[in-house]
Amino acid sequence: MDKTLADGLPIPQRYGAILAIALGITMAVLDGVIANVALPTIARELNASPAESIWIVNSYQIAIIISLLSMSFLGDIFGYRRVYQCGLILFCMTSLFCALSNSLPMLTFARVLQGFGGAALMSVNTALIRLIYPQRHLGRGMGINSFIVAVSSAAGPTIAAAILSVASWKWLFLINVPIGILALLLAIRFLPPNQQKSQGQRFDIPSAIMNALTFGLLISAISGFAQGQSGWLIISELVALAVIGFFFIRRQLKLPFPLLPVDLLRIPVFSLSMGTSVCSFTAQMLAMVSLPFFLQSTLGRSEVETGLLLTPWPIATMIMAPVAGHLIGRVHAGLLGGLGLVIMAFGLFALALLPHNPTDIDIIWRMLLCGAGFGLFQSPNNHTIISSAPRNRSGGASGMLGTARLLGQSCGAALVALMFNLFAIHGTHASLLLAGSFATIAAIVSSLRMSQPTTSQA
Repeated sequence: MDKTLADGLPIPQRYGAILAIALGITMAVLDGVIANVALPTIARELNASPAESIWIVNSYQIAIIISLLSMSFLGDIFGYRRVYQCGLILFCMTSLFCALSNSLPMLTFARVLQGFGGAALMSVNTALIRLIYPQRHLGRGMGINSFIVAVSSAAGPTIAAAILSVASWKWLFLINVPIGILALLLAIRFLPPNQQKSQGQRFDIPSAIMNALTFGLLISAISGFAQGQSGWLIISELVALAVIGFFFIRRQLKLPFPLLPVDLLRIPVFSLSMGTSVCSFTAQMLAMVSLPFFLQSTLGRSEVETGLLLTPWPIATMIMAPVAGHLIGRVHAGLLGGLGLVIMAFGLFALALLPHNPTDIDIIWRMLLCGAGFGLFQSPNNHTIISSAPRNRSGGASGMLGTARLLGQSCGAALVALMFNLFAIHGTHASLLLAGSFATIAAIVSSLRMSQPTTSQA
């Protein structure tokens, strides 16, 4: 085995490789949030209702979550570099397709295909980081990755507003083409191959279909619940989910290389980190979806003011993610993540206990606490999920990491709808209390990892 590849890339190549990852992930994350700002404009130009236009966002997210594990599985078989490069090509082509769409069905279909490209990028990015960075600097790589995701999420609305102020909504997608081509050239030149692939591993089509149906039905039921769809429809989806999910899990338990990596979930520190991740992203989404309603409806702040008051959270995450990355290896991930989640929980409970007429400073310092705590937790948790899996299963671990994030975010958004249905004008207050509770549970689960080793022996 090539010794250089076994312990990361040399410095000049490492920078080119991480830039290729950064550009691809930035596009994939941005396109998950950038369309939200343009929905009213797109709906008007395509003669669609606001409810119908939601599918421009939902179709992208659903496509990602139903294909994420399949893409990561293909990465284990054929190589993470190849899957990432194919993802960049598909993302560029479908971004052009989105820009050329002149009807809602056409744009929705293009967004589904774009979601498959985004899934290819998201499914193997952290597995590639494990190949790019030496083991001793892997925490730094995870910190940079968390930083990129935080910056992309935070900058999405601002970038969308800037583009829409000078160009049509089509440029939200067209801008991906030159960026994607640059990322592809860098990926071809700098990304490393897998140094070891799973021998005898084959792609199982029935598993891929059952995986898509299981996660598709789950997200559909959650979204339907959030949008107040028929109770019978939601119950039917949940029954179908239970039946298909049962046979899906049973099939995975029999396979030597399962698509849903149930074998990795038998590693205690891996399963604990997954649980921590789902709870933390549920808490984050509960806060970020409910707070704008409170700031605008209750406090009477404008959309611009609301955006500015929400910004301290991602900024604090951006600052703390690289710091946490440097602390990995010096402080146990269970302790570091637990401390971050305690800080996040404190910030969330503090937001729930805001005075009746809070000043901007009252809101900002609480948002900073939430963001700093989340940033302190995220890098060590991602590092633990990836490093606790054997190297030849890094793709499966990377796919599970992305799946945990999307599941947490979907559950958080649905719980906000539930809180507003149950508590009406106090919906934000209830959502923030629930978010603080989820962060507290996540902190407890994180602390349970302190008795476990955080790296794989394979």
